[in-house]
Amino acid sequence: MLFFQKETYFCIKFIAMSQTAYTRLQIPEIEIGTVRIGGENPIALQSMTNTNTNDIEASVEQCIRVFDAGADYVRLTAQGVKEAENLRLIKQALQERGYNQPLVADIHFNPQAALVAAKYVEKVRINPGNYVYIGSLRKTDYTAEEYTAELVKIRENILPLLNVCKQYNTAIRIGVNHGSLSQRIVSRYGDTPEGMVVSMMEFLHICKDAGFTNVACSIKASNTRIMVQATRLLAQRMQDEDCRFPIHLGVTEAGAGEDGRIKSAVGSGSLLLDGIGDTIRVSLTEAPESEIPVCKMIVDYRNEVFAAPLVKTSFADVRKSAFSYSQQETYSVFGIGGNAVPMVFASEKGKADFCISDTCLQSANASIPVVAISEYKQHEICVLKLSEQEIDCLQSISLGTKTIILLQCDDSHVTYFVRKLYAVLKGRKNPVLLQRSYENISSEVLQIRAAMDFGSVLIDGFLNGIFINTSCVTQEEAVDLSFSILQATRSRFEKTEFISCPSCGRTLFNIEDALNQVKSRTSHLKGLKIAVMGCIVNGPGEMSDADYGYMGSGKGMVNLYKKQTLVCRNIPEATAVDALINLIKENGDWQE
Repeated sequence: MLFFQKETYFCIKFIAMSQTAYTRLQIPEIEIGTVRIGGENPIALQSMTNTNTNDIEASVEQCIRVFDAGADYVRLTAQGVKEAENLRLIKQALQERGYNQPLVADIHFNPQAALVAAKYVEKVRINPGNYVYIGSLRKTDYTAEEYTAELVKIRENILPLLNVCKQYNTAIRIGVNHGSLSQRIVSRYGDTPEGMVVSMMEFLHICKDAGFTNVACSIKASNTRIMVQATRLLAQRMQDEDCRFPIHLGVTEAGAGEDGRIKSAVGSGSLLLDGIGDTIRVSLTEAPESEIPVCKMIVDYRNEVFAAPLVKTSFADVRKSAFSYSQQETYSVFGIGGNAVPMVFASEKGKADFCISDTCLQSANASIPVVAISEYKQHEICVLKLSEQEIDCLQSISLGTKTIILLQCDDSHVTYFVRKLYAVLKGRKNPVLLQRSYENISSEVLQIRAAMDFGSVLIDGFLNGIFINTSCVTQEEAVDLSFSILQATRSRFEKTEFISCPSCGRTLFNIEDALNQVKSRTSHLKGLKIAVMGCIVNGPGEMSDADYGYMGSGKGMVNLYKKQTLVCRNIPEATAVDALINLIKENGDWQE
């Protein structure tokens, strides 16, 4: 991968740097205890406990389960000094039982807790939004002088932590979350990928200037497009400013079950296929040990794709930008392309939009032929099918405006071949369908691989239709998977979108049970976004994209939101789901 500046925006361009693998972004390595990340080290796997950090035994037992599942290190919340002190006891108990893997402290709102935790664990995670002058929390307008003065104050606030981390050889992760930027950043950049990257780079430069380089960084969002675009921009900006540190990947509040896995594979998987990322966490509203096998499936597929032989050629990057979404402009043919959302195809109609075979593409009322390149006639309405090896043949073919392109891909280098196809089309606006075949894998692995393959190109505005061709699951399941991938990439909404956090020691109610109840009552509300959040730390920011929010406010208590507005406070958990349903009905968004 080569990073370069192009006109007024940046692009990521693939070139033939290797005949055997995609290219990993080169980042200096750092140490997190016995684990090294960055450089050529394996991509590290991690999770976070959801126990109360004051419950030493429960926290130790959960850490052991996560380590036994294959995690390289585990994060625990340390919301206060008491919890930070308890990390010493948790660390000691783990070592006594033979577990010497690194621990990470998660700090929110209390910089003093970070100073304590840094003495006991191998890494401390901080949020730049928490290192601001308390009097600026409600300030919305900044003069240039005020903007600079607050940055100076931030530098003063963070230096004590850097000094403690130097003394104890403790790493730091700087974690910027969408929706939790400081008012100073929002006043100038808004809550945007640009603002997220500026906030991150400020802190990275403070660390670098102080001679502290044992730093990792992350830019997260529950919106996969924002997460991918912002992380790409961060990777570019670190290169431009010669301030490079390992990147942690994760889609926040991904949810549970199939949707949470698909969303995570789309976001983190797309970046890994771009060569970006050194450590990964999958944020599922499930037991923490359930996250590690999903992390492993994502990383394993990335490794398989990178290792598979591929003869690469140089071609132009036809995306307008790698850092903002833009759907490729196409003709409308047979209801495909143009202003239509991406369609789902299958070998039998069922719930799919279209039925397609080797000879015919059918809708409810009509059909058009599917032809090979050798049979193609320019002026007829048809689907022109081609393999990866036939993409270059399009350079010598005059395509008619009624032609749909069907790329039948059996190779794991889907991202490369789709980008190459659009480059070879050279602006010709024919709709493009992608058929990807999968065999001899489990349904769980299929979810991850299909989400990475299709997601990595849908998230850049490519494709007008997708076809998962497999005997690993039923056709109906493959079609459902297709719709889920389209929703995870925000290309098409066909069901309720659930944004839910994985919970941690700050969550004071049963979030898994709450999510299941909310899902069972609202999953028919097509296109509606509902957030189920554990607490007010990340909740308000991470649910910024939601239509309704269900957020923990205290022990067994819940607050309800309409978008960003708090409308019901401290509702007992037992009646909160009913109250959410009533709120949705009162605002006219309920459907029977």
